[in-house]
Amino acid sequence: MGSIYFTYLIGGEAGMGVAASGRMLAKTFTRGGYYVFGMIDYPSLIRGGHNFYHATVSDERIWSLHYNVDLIIALNKDTLDRHLSKLKKKGSIIVDSDIKYDKSALERQGARVFEIPLTGIVKELGALTVVRNSVALGASMALIDFDLEVLLSVIRKELGKRKEIAEINVEAAKRGYSFVVEQYGKGVQCTIRPRSDNGHLVITGNEAVALGGLRAGMKTYFAYPMTPASPVLHFLANVQFDFDVVVVQPENEIAVINMAIGAWYAGSRSMVATSGGGFALMTEAIGQAAMTEIPVVVVLAQRSGPSTGMPTYTAQGDLRFALHASQGEFPRFVIAPGDAEEAFYLTVRAFNLAEKFQVPVIILTDKHLAESHLTVPAFDLKKAKVERGKIIVGKYEGSEEYRRYKITDDGISPMAFPGTLNAIVKVNSSEHNEYGFATADAKNAEIMAKKRLRKLELMQEEVENCEESVKVYGDERSPIAIIGWGSTKGAILEALKILEAKGVNVKFVQVVFLSPFPTRRLQTILKDVRELLLVENNVTGQLGSLLREHLLRAPDEYLLKFNGRPFYPHEVVSKVLEVVK
Repeated sequence: MGSIYFTYLIGGEAGMGVAASGRMLAKTFTRGGYYVFGMIDYPSLIRGGHNFYHATVSDERIWSLHYNVDLIIALNKDTLDRHLSKLKKKGSIIVDSDIKYDKSALERQGARVFEIPLTGIVKELGALTVVRNSVALGASMALIDFDLEVLLSVIRKELGKRKEIAEINVEAAKRGYSFVVEQYGKGVQCTIRPRSDNGHLVITGNEAVALGGLRAGMKTYFAYPMTPASPVLHFLANVQFDFDVVVVQPENEIAVINMAIGAWYAGSRSMVATSGGGFALMTEAIGQAAMTEIPVVVVLAQRSGPSTGMPTYTAQGDLRFALHASQGEFPRFVIAPGDAEEAFYLTVRAFNLAEKFQVPVIILTDKHLAESHLTVPAFDLKKAKVERGKIIVGKYEGSEEYRRYKITDDGISPMAFPGTLNAIVKVNSSEHNEYGFATADAKNAEIMAKKRLRKLELMQEEVENCEESVKVYGDERSPIAIIGWGSTKGAILEALKILEAKGVNVKFVQVVFLSPFPTRRLQTILKDVRELLLVENNVTGQLGSLLREHLLRAPDEYLLKFNGRPFYPHEVVSKVLEVVK
């Protein structure tokens, strides 16, 4: 494992700038040459409630946050009450000297407490109370002897559009830093010195999906706000004029999906993003996209359910829903990135697959992946190329009348958009003939159903021949394997590092493509596995049901978590050690 693992937690009430502070620290460490994984935790409240940002920093690539923390920045007493148990022995706490708290409880924990006049410094500056967080950030830089200038540059960039506010926060950070240096000295907690800036990005899964859409040539984006997918809408709305993209918020999710289908019918690559309740409203139109053979890309950012559930917490309970959404039978792709980097490349891939096969593509994320920050290398745009399939550009050159649903050996018909010369484009959401005219003729219905399902054979081959459909990490020869999908990847990869240090070698099998299911690839990968441990954020082990369905094999052990919280590496380690005994 890396020589440096530093975990911090910033807590306070909503409105205290917790999320912004956590993000700025994550960017500060990234600019300083480190890797970060950071998570924001917040309740579904308009105002109030406890928020906290929890992050781990390392000098090597990191995939997940670690549970126990080295430093707590407490902007209120509630933070101490809730998170003191997470603090490591001899860990540090920055607390506002105006806060009244039980000092004996902190002493019993062995905490090193640094009382700093956060509120007092802000009053001296004549600034808003929220600026206390910048004082605390500056103080934290002194505690670890990190270069304050790196933080100040991040603050200026983050708040650059409001220069006066940026400079107040810069001054607040300087005063927090100076107070610690004068009262306690530098590096009291530990010493983390900046390294060279490696040009890496600190990004959320939502931002990566949005950037992937832009790279894929997306020209229209439709969405109705729904946590945790809303940030995709916010991000794209802010950059739409820079990238010549039309971003629209219609009246509901039914309008969203229908507008996206209509846009793609007209030749505009389009995407939507939503969560469980919104996706439920979209399901009928997904069937419409399948029947009309119009591509569409849908991002389903999962959260706890059923119903409203816990809307700001994570889950992986919608896998079966995505696989079977809408009436009737038709092929679709369901793809689950495991981190922000994969989210970028797989979103580009989703657009290509949607157009190549003229089918719906569902990208499965979840709150933990969608809203957490991860340090990733700058994206390699050469790996993210646009592929368009059987698209007719400009003019139809066929000798016969254009048939939108022409019967072909592979089931994929040439696709023209309205306005294409020599082609009259007719689409129909009822059963139809090759020309697009509705008909209930029995023989035609059978021919068209088989035509659409012939795509599935090619789609299956696409998945089986794609190395990215299933990834293997760790000791590939190990007879003990962990299997999972989506955001569980991060905790599992961190667990593999810890297990390796303990002399326990296992492998992790990440299933990326869930429909079509990569049956042959998994059969090969799992053939010599003696113990198979399934890790999922749901109650029933839905990936396990797919293994039974497609491989006639059930996992030997289960590690399931369904309280809305993500997995931590130590939980995976404990289960693996239990399995190998």
